[in-house]
Amino acid sequence: MTANRYDLTEKVVLITGGCGGIGAATGRELLRRGARLVVADIDPRTPDRSAALGADRVLGCVADVRDRSCLDEVVAQAVARFGRIDIVMANAGLLARAATLRNTPTADVAATLAVNVLGVVNTVAAGMDQVIDNRGQIVLISSVFAFINGMGTIPYAMSKAAVEQLGRGLRIELADHDVSVLTAYFSLVDTEMIQHGVDQDDVVTELLSNLPKPMLKRVSPVAAATVLADGLERRSARVIHPAVWRPVSALRGLLGTSLDARFAADRRILDVLARLDARRPIPHP
Repeated sequence: MTANRYDLTEKVVLITGGCGGIGAATGRELLRRGARLVVADIDPRTPDRSAALGADRVLGCVADVRDRSCLDEVVAQAVARFGRIDIVMANAGLLARAATLRNTPTADVAATLAVNVLGVVNTVAAGMDQVIDNRGQIVLISSVFAFINGMGTIPYAMSKAAVEQLGRGLRIELADHDVSVLTAYFSLVDTEMIQHGVDQDDVVTELLSNLPKPMLKRVSPVAAATVLADGLERRSARVIHPAVWRPVSALRGLLGTSLDARFAADRRILDVLARLDARRPIPHP
């Protein structure tokens, strides 16, 4: 262990969207490393599911990240139960049905930005004072879609680029408070959200197949959780997984424009996008 290693033992970690996917896997990994856990999720079964992990070390709260008052109440319950919050992980996210922007319902755009951007801001803001008081950490879940072309899922890509900028700004704003901000960039994580939004959509699968094969490697939630926990122990500013995406991120200024030009001239990609554009949007109730 290094002198600068952040010991997770007895640290109190708040995770939104903590009942499934990356959030649930990260919660289990942090518990294994000695942390205490506060799970906030819109799922009404959250208290019971959290208690099953260890009632003495886990608090489960039903909360909607779009509502700041819900998160303020979660923080209050966490402090009442554990006395503090050291780490806030804004994990709750939404992936709307793939579509071109022209046939994306306005409600889908609004919902994506409400959860993936406003929800992240609400989470951070609600836990900010506790994290500052304890010289803790903030974790933001961005995506490789923050720096690759978001065709077919533009609102999602927009939201993840916004999360990246939030992380960059917070890192500087909170530096004088000895607070670390970790931004995570994953490719497709094998979660229920991706299984429904990608794997069950043949058009999306075909669109993604035009990316270089090494970039299509899936990430398991357990692998993502390990990367996040390791990043917290190192107080890293960012983690990117799989590693093949690191040079893409580093060279995005050069690769982005060249890849965009290539995609714009690729008949296979344009044909798939035309099929997306012709799909009827799913009406909202």
